[in-house]
Amino acid sequence: MTEDVIALTPKMPDQASLLAALHAGGPDLELTATDDGAVVQLCTAEGRPLVSVEAPLLVHVPGEAGRLLGAQTAAPQAPYWWTEVRASTAAPEAEPLAGSVCGRLTMLLGGTTWPPGTAHTTRVTVPDEPHGTQDFPIVDALTDSTAVVLADRPVLPLTAWFSDVLRATAQSNRALHLVTPPRVCLTLPLRTALGGAPNRWVVQDPQGGYYDGLSGARLGWRDGTFAPIDGTLADAFTAEAAPTEHRQLTLAFRTVHVPGERLVFGRALEAAWRHLTGSPPVGWGTAEPVNLPWSPHQLTDLARDRAPAPTQLVAVGAPDRPAIATQRVARTTAGVAEEVNLTLGYERPQDVPLDALESLAATLVTEHGLTTMLTTVRAARADLTLPPQVEGPPLPVSFTLGSRDVERIGLPRAGRPPIATQPRPLGSPPSPALHYPLGDGTDPKAWNALQTLGAYLRTAGGSTVLRP
Repeated sequence: MTEDVIALTPKMPDQASLLAALHAGGPDLELTATDDGAVVQLCTAEGRPLVSVEAPLLVHVPGEAGRLLGAQTAAPQAPYWWTEVRASTAAPEAEPLAGSVCGRLTMLLGGTTWPPGTAHTTRVTVPDEPHGTQDFPIVDALTDSTAVVLADRPVLPLTAWFSDVLRATAQSNRALHLVTPPRVCLTLPLRTALGGAPNRWVVQDPQGGYYDGLSGARLGWRDGTFAPIDGTLADAFTAEAAPTEHRQLTLAFRTVHVPGERLVFGRALEAAWRHLTGSPPVGWGTAEPVNLPWSPHQLTDLARDRAPAPTQLVAVGAPDRPAIATQRVARTTAGVAEEVNLTLGYERPQDVPLDALESLAATLVTEHGLTTMLTTVRAARADLTLPPQVEGPPLPVSFTLGSRDVERIGLPRAGRPPIATQPRPLGSPPSPALHYPLGDGTDPKAWNALQTLGAYLRTAGGSTVLRP
């Protein structure tokens, strides 16, 4: 199992220090880079990839090293530079080469290396052996159908390298299978980016074999990919975890805006964050670690630069107030849409602010162009990491339908759905949005109410698609 190696330095890795680090394998190694320069690969003269080096990030956001590397990580005081290096398991010299790259950076710039004990400055001899080339980001196995990545760190985040691999697998019509020991957790942004099939989180079963870290299905390697083998669930996935009082509150909402020069993205996310926590997000970025101080104007500049292509973003809260969000900004036929998935962690069920959801929905309707919002609660870890074992399912709490769809369906019909609790109007009385209470986050029957509501609204002419 290969190790990622990370250099955390108080000084910027400038050109001279990076060149000194990249010469850890001698001057005969070659460099290749992604189109955007976010990831550099160190390869042999024959094109064999050895290590990938992500572009150094200046991390302004407090708590990111602790969130992703463990609370004991001795990171420099923010802001500091985060340089992440990954070794290929196809070459035995790659892992010491990664340690030498990071060791040379910390020797020149100060700081520390994670994991502890991996840093050194010795030149690594790379044999001149023909192993073939690989026109693909560094992965641990590559077949016609699947790219396999082996990883072992406490928390796996959505790094720039992972984003690069996900793009490459999609473009080559392959699946990405991430293989980890059972002690590894994923961040919610990486879980979201992996999506569903054909991508998988493959976990090594302590009893032998492998299982799917999201569904628990037993897996086997056949025909160049991991696939279910017998239709059963692994005991390690279904083993009853210690009872937890922890809860996660998730808001999945969408806003649509008329394009214009004054349009600023991220304000709806900030409004929701403030409403539920009393403060705005601490930082944002396009990957993890999240490195930039929260700024809707800078976020908007990036989205405009990337248009008409969509922009994917991650936002985090303060270390003592667990919250994380993913946001997608994209042009649609209806205007410019922001799709947000915001999750907050709580150590006790009574701390979940269910009584604030209706007033938040009203704010998003009247000030931010809300079209839909689904809120759910689940019994899951307050630190917002995802372990490879069964957790409580999300249970619906409420659904909000924006005024545009209410008008399309007709207020008399949308306002009288065949569910127990009737909706509450929000916003302008002549053209209101509707907020549908569904439960308190403890009753699985709330799913029945949500499915009934969704079917009713769709057959009534609504364009809304309900999703958890």
